[in-house]
Amino acid sequence: MSTTNLQAQNLHRPWTPFQLPRRATSGLNRHVLSHLSINSLTLVDQLELEFNKGMSVITGETGAGKSILLGALGLALGDRADSSLIASGAAKTEVNAIFDLKDHTEALAWLSERELIDGDQCILRRVVSRDGRSRAFINGSSTTLQELKTLSEMLLDIHSQHEHQSLLKKDTHERMLDEFGGLTAQVSEVKTLFRSLSTARDKLSQTRADAEEQSARVQLLSYQAEELATLAVQSGETAQLEKEQKRLSSADEIQVKLTEALALCSRDADESASTQLSRTLRLVSDIEDDAIGPIKEMLESALIQLDEATSDLQSVSEKFESNPSRQKDVEGRLSDIYEISRKHKIQPDELAALTSRIQSELDQILNAETRIKELEQQVAVAENNYRGLAEKLTTSRLEKAKRLQSEVTKGLQGLGMDGAKFNVSLGVSPNWSLTGMDDIEFRISTIPGSEPGSLAKIASGGELSRISLAIQVITARTSRTPTLIFDEVDVGVGGATAEVVGSLLRKLGGHAQIICVTHLPQVAAQGHQHYVVAKSTTKKSASTTVVQLTEEEKVDEIARMLGGVEKTDLSLAHAEAMISGVESP
Repeated sequence: MSTTNLQAQNLHRPWTPFQLPRRATSGLNRHVLSHLSINSLTLVDQLELEFNKGMSVITGETGAGKSILLGALGLALGDRADSSLIASGAAKTEVNAIFDLKDHTEALAWLSERELIDGDQCILRRVVSRDGRSRAFINGSSTTLQELKTLSEMLLDIHSQHEHQSLLKKDTHERMLDEFGGLTAQVSEVKTLFRSLSTARDKLSQTRADAEEQSARVQLLSYQAEELATLAVQSGETAQLEKEQKRLSSADEIQVKLTEALALCSRDADESASTQLSRTLRLVSDIEDDAIGPIKEMLESALIQLDEATSDLQSVSEKFESNPSRQKDVEGRLSDIYEISRKHKIQPDELAALTSRIQSELDQILNAETRIKELEQQVAVAENNYRGLAEKLTTSRLEKAKRLQSEVTKGLQGLGMDGAKFNVSLGVSPNWSLTGMDDIEFRISTIPGSEPGSLAKIASGGELSRISLAIQVITARTSRTPTLIFDEVDVGVGGATAEVVGSLLRKLGGHAQIICVTHLPQVAAQGHQHYVVAKSTTKKSASTTVVQLTEEEKVDEIARMLGGVEKTDLSLAHAEAMISGVESP
């Protein structure tokens, strides 16, 4: 496998963690998640929280229940429901999350397409019953979890403290690079072409396999086609033959009747109807009476019609002459038709259509080579189209990789990893895939002059946490998601590095709504809003509450985080100094 390593490049200006580029998407400095309502969820009976723009921090002692907030929010966003989350004694739990979408055109368009839009506000509601049933709603309308997740991914992104573990997976590296570089649209086009290529390949493979397995089928179809072609049954032929056979089989009987009928009508017979009618007409013709005139006319008309009927009887009689030879031929033909119909288990009048179908299938099999060549050409075109777009994606990734590794390297130095270099390796994947032809891997060197190696082999646990934090903060800047939640991503850092982390998140809050769960006072001091989670326990019950702190209460909480349970003048003074030292905005 050939590999191209992109070495981190230094920018011409000195780096500082506070120099965050402005997002391309307008209006993301508005608060998007505006309200969270929780009812009967584990230790929370009822909770109403208002969120604003900027950076909101959530703190609390270990075990106070900070995870409950994120769990509740996850439910509203479509996470898996579990009835064990329902508070003791309650029949159900309900979570409502309200989002302000005034400047979020993508989400508004999505809602409008599904006729779910309700002004500039969006309410996501989730109800979980004790029996395990779950219901989801968007602006009051029932929806599926998949639709709920699709919408929520446009609104909010959660960066977890455990996310650094995903850095050990190479498929995560590819996704992060593409998201950072804004390449998701290109990747989507590559996926479309790969699916088309896969479909063409499958058709070709199936056609080849069918051609190999059809030899026995060809023999059977050839025999059937020849047999049917020899018989050559025409559409409607059976009905005509059956009608003729019936007439021929009764020809003698019909001929006797027709002969007798002709004798009764013939003028040559003394007792015929014609003779009797003529005699009657002569008798009445000599009578002079007005009443006889009409009778005479009717008799004359009857005589004429009788003569015509006699002539027609003569013609019909000639058609019903006995023809044993023709009768034998017709009956033999019908016997053949009936026999082959029984063989194929169809009606005789379906034989013509069967002949056409068998010949069509036989032609298709015999023309497999032509079809295979056509499919080979289609595969070649699909491969060419895919390769061309995948190569363009590779070029884009190379360009974005240089920028990502440069920024992450500078970020790591700001987080106390002096001399560390972050590297994005792009190799040629042995197999084409939905996401291109690249084998992408994040690498790191923690000792100056050393070659970058696998994150799993080079980075320690604490280093991996800081690498993850640097990547998350940098990729978050290019995210289109307007609300970003950081769940204790600062684990493993402290001191001056923690202050850098807090500054990074606060600056990021100037471009997006940031909600940060933290245990570090240096990070908490940077928040525009501060919430504290507290747990109260009695002999009979326990409950969790969340309150937004005033500026004075914020000082007390920072002092607690600095010095433990007992606040001292020193810890209070230190807390005030940390808060007052925070740079605007």
